[in-house]
Amino acid sequence: MRWRHHACGDSESETGSDHGRQKGATMCRSLSNYALVFLFLALSGFVFLLCNIHTVENWNCHTISALYQLQSRIHSSFISVSLPTFSHNRTFCAHLGQKPSAEDELEERYLLDSIAWPGPPPHATPTSLRQTSDPVHSLFTLLPTEGGRVWHLGDELEAFVQIHDFQGRPKRYGGDFLLARLHSPELGAGVAGMVVDHKNGFYSALFPLLWVGPAQVEITMVHSSEAVAVLRRLREERPDRVFFKSLFRSGFLSETTVCNMCLPSDQQPLCNYTDLYTGEPWYCYKPKMLSCDTRINHAKGGYLKHLITNKEALLFQSGVNIKVPLHASRTDRINVLPQKDKPEGESSSVKPERNQLAPSGFYYKDSWRPLGGATARQFNESSAVAACLRNKVINLYGDSTVRQWFEYLITFVPELKEFNLHSPKKVGPLMAVDSTHNILLKYRCHGPPIRFTTVMSSELRYISNELDGLSGGPNTVVVLSIWAHFSTFPVEVYIRRLRHIRRALVRLMERAPGTLIVIRSANLQALDQEVSLYNSDWYSLQLDMVLKAMFKGLNVLIVDAWQMSSAHHLPHALHPPPAIVKSMMDVLLSYVCPEKKKS
Repeated sequence: MRWRHHACGDSESETGSDHGRQKGATMCRSLSNYALVFLFLALSGFVFLLCNIHTVENWNCHTISALYQLQSRIHSSFISVSLPTFSHNRTFCAHLGQKPSAEDELEERYLLDSIAWPGPPPHATPTSLRQTSDPVHSLFTLLPTEGGRVWHLGDELEAFVQIHDFQGRPKRYGGDFLLARLHSPELGAGVAGMVVDHKNGFYSALFPLLWVGPAQVEITMVHSSEAVAVLRRLREERPDRVFFKSLFRSGFLSETTVCNMCLPSDQQPLCNYTDLYTGEPWYCYKPKMLSCDTRINHAKGGYLKHLITNKEALLFQSGVNIKVPLHASRTDRINVLPQKDKPEGESSSVKPERNQLAPSGFYYKDSWRPLGGATARQFNESSAVAACLRNKVINLYGDSTVRQWFEYLITFVPELKEFNLHSPKKVGPLMAVDSTHNILLKYRCHGPPIRFTTVMSSELRYISNELDGLSGGPNTVVVLSIWAHFSTFPVEVYIRRLRHIRRALVRLMERAPGTLIVIRSANLQALDQEVSLYNSDWYSLQLDMVLKAMFKGLNVLIVDAWQMSSAHHLPHALHPPPAIVKSMMDVLLSYVCPEKKKS
């Protein structure tokens, strides 16, 4: 059968009647009238647009931004982001960026050696869970075990720990990750203990006795030595286990691609976003249809799954071998008596070689008391905080754990009014002003890697570059916290980032010696299997040790969040509870406004 296209004026069929031709002519005239109407409407719309072009240009930019964000979310929910096949070459990620100097390489080797962690010997790799460390079968004993030992203020308490496997057999090698705490619920007291690994299944937990009265020992296995070995392998071989993405847009065309610090260049073309000043590397896969200049944001892409075998997964079980307390073979409690008079020539029962590992402070009556000469004041009234910060500019840089300090201050001090910068609350930048006391408080997140939801590309700033832009001076306070987003990368990556920040701080102190610089350290957090593989406390501990070593000797003050969270009775959390944050803020404010010495 052959079909024929009919134009206006044609009959409906080759054998149509006169009536059909008349009907067709009438329809053609009607369509012509409609066409004139449509043309008139189009011309009217065009004239309206020309008359109101300035109004259109001045549409609320935030409405447009919201529409863009909605489009981005819709686009991201449907787009298929292809993840790279990562080659397990630890040197590839660790040694990106600018070539370090010989001095930098020497420091790096020293730092890596200082955090070296013992592990199972190759021939002793367990074949089943039953041969791995079991906190339930493991025990600790307070020394000495014999005789009526009496403890006095200023003495040192030692708990001797023996680790056993699930079959009850003693372990013959070290590498277990243990936490130790001495506390007194009755007195609101607590102090973190120092754990010494004897590398044969035995450990010593050492505590300075800092208060008079009851004290109880608590020792917790965070991870078995076998679990730590898995975490170490993941850190060196799978820095891609948290992946990132960026949205590229030009007009109505948009694409999303995978980004990271370490991307294989042999799979797809790369967009190179390496920082021009620091040499900090960052890459995205190039969009297929857009240029690298069209990137508009950065976001966390997600977490890779199936990183470990079923056998390895047994090493990460909540309530079985993740943060499980050990039992005492006898008692776990002592009573501390007042300090006794020492014979002439005897200085202390604490061994001199251990003094360097003394805690940074302890809790007593639920308040933090720093050791080593510093004094923490109690800022319990908002007026005291405002008076302390009068005429100050406080710059907070880093991750969400220091953003928490911004949130604390604007909540606690009613005169500090947040200025609406129209930026996301969980991302920033954020700013608050107290015009009465002339206080300016600012927060900005650090540059990638950053696992926030969405950060505009224009807001991605490296801390060292921001520090170089500060004038500084006696009324400037700089607070840094950078650790939580580096746990998935080799430690060399973190060392390189801190080295750039340290150099910028030295430059700042040289041009503005009165600038107060405070660094917030890492803290403990709640763990389950998933969190352990990406953000384990073991990763945080290693970064914390590197951080404190790299800034030692500089005119920099530390808020020891690690020990403040370890010594406290409240549960561990990535963002510590208000009571711990209050103690941290008391330390910070005591640095800003130290107690005046009496003449």
